[in-house]
Amino acid sequence: MPVIALQGLRGGCGATSLSAALGWALNALQESVLVIDFSTSNQLAAHFNLPLTHSQGWVPALLEQRPWQQCAQRYQTGLDFLPFGALSHQQTLTLQTADEHFAAPLLNALPALKAHYRWVILDLPADLLPWQRSFAHAADRLLQVLSLDANCQLRLHHPRFLPHTLFLINQFNANSQLQQDLHQLWLRTLKNLIPQVIHRDEALAEALMMKQPVGEYRPHALASEEINTLANWLLLNVAGGHA
Repeated sequence: MPVIALQGLRGGCGATSLSAALGWALNALQESVLVIDFSTSNQLAAHFNLPLTHSQGWVPALLEQRPWQQCAQRYQTGLDFLPFGALSHQQTLTLQTADEHFAAPLLNALPALKAHYRWVILDLPADLLPWQRSFAHAADRLLQVLSLDANCQLRLHHPRFLPHTLFLINQFNANSQLQQDLHQLWLRTLKNLIPQVIHRDEALAEALMMKQPVGEYRPHALASEEINTLANWLLLNVAGGHA
């Protein structure tokens, strides 16, 4: 089944919150899901109620040559996550210069994980280190998360996007004329734009404070309903090709 990577076009687009929320939404549709954190900020775990004092994760395990599989956590039946982990200063420096072979144990395990889970979700940072790029290529779809602002508009003209990239608008404020105008522009010019947008919703920020995916914290919030729609869209348009 599919490996889906979420990556903000820039920092602050909300890819981590969406990764947790999408994992929850797919699980609510009776799908088994594994969500993997690739960011040094190690924030995905906070969405799944892991104590802030918990420092273990799959990246420190690889650096210390320990089994990364033992770092997996279960949030509820059918919804697991793999935290990045907390790094020492020396480990951070080592990771900055690591090549593509560093994460080969996890990369090589993706086929087995795809056989075990219906969905594998990769939460990728906006700026990829060399060892992280292989996972962007290995994903079946890369969801590039956009905010409707000039920063993202400028960035859309620079990078060369991978062929399997889909674009997802997050934090849409319908009261902003600028965002409305950019939305209309992207609808006309941006190929592979997912039709479902995620509106700016205070429930997403509140959910992180409560250490829950937004769909669990406030299932009837606008963002929760839109992410549920996104999950169904992915089931129809992405998973259908991997049945």
